[in-house]
Amino acid sequence: TVCVTLSLFSPSSLFDNMKITIASLAALFVATEAFHTAPIGRTSTRINMIVKGDEKASEKVAKVFEGKPAENSEFDALVKANFPGAISNKQLATKVVSVLEGKGYTPGNTLLATSLCADELARVLEDDFVKVYGNNFNLGGLSGFPFAGNTGFGAMAAHIPDDGYCLVVHGPHVGITKDGLIGKVERPGIALVDNCCGSAIAASNYLKGITDGGAKITTKLQSFSDFQQGAVQELILPFGKRLGEAENRMKELPYALYDSQDILVRDIINTGKGGIKKGLALLGGIQINTGPDTLDYFHPLRFEYYNEDGEMVEDLLAL
Repeated sequence: TVCVTLSLFSPSSLFDNMKITIASLAALFVATEAFHTAPIGRTSTRINMIVKGDEKASEKVAKVFEGKPAENSEFDALVKANFPGAISNKQLATKVVSVLEGKGYTPGNTLLATSLCADELARVLEDDFVKVYGNNFNLGGLSGFPFAGNTGFGAMAAHIPDDGYCLVVHGPHVGITKDGLIGKVERPGIALVDNCCGSAIAASNYLKGITDGGAKITTKLQSFSDFQQGAVQELILPFGKRLGEAENRMKELPYALYDSQDILVRDIINTGKGGIKKGLALLGGIQINTGPDTLDYFHPLRFEYYNEDGEMVEDLLAL
């Protein structure tokens, strides 16, 4: 047997001249291979955020709405009278999944990223898509603004499967009651008809105080403990005149917020476009939350497809 002598410089002479056979070294090498990390670079990113299985996305979306409230024609007309262009989440998810399936999106090669409000009602739309594509990467915060920014988008893009796709869904949200009151919504287990979106309404009230001259002077310009709300209030400032002249301020509010978010989201995508792998679909619009006995709605305002170079190559809204 061939031997190798290792001289170990140790305070103790106990280990001097330790002898290890070549066979032992080979066994040790093989055993430690399991602990080697992957090389740095664009390597496989198929992690547990991706849904496994061979079931098609169109087959999954058909199951998503099983057990949910049936479509109510009277309430449907009420929502669409207030938000022309709105469609139910069921119609939205079915259309989006069908269009993207035609482009090669599957549950196994797609990463879902969302920039939606922190409100639990915003999870309804998010969960509809999660049940198709798997757990989402969260880019958003209060009112749906993309507070994760460029850093968050870059991290998200690194998680897109190799030769895979990304679907980004973003937008503010607004409530509507069964009686058609906008800016309010019935919530499960709560007797009070609550504000929706609370962050947006607080920002609107802040802006109204400025435009109407009732704002109080304060030395507290920004606070870490509420910096997201402070940012929402700053980002809505350009829309003071627009909201002040609106026939229905609560109805106009989510559209003003969307216009601000749309600029930010597209700028973030443009900055991080180098991380896009095979393609990215951007779905933006207004979430319309309703009570527990009716379906939620969405007013799609942008549905675009970006190629691997980050170029917007197709408007998918008309499909």
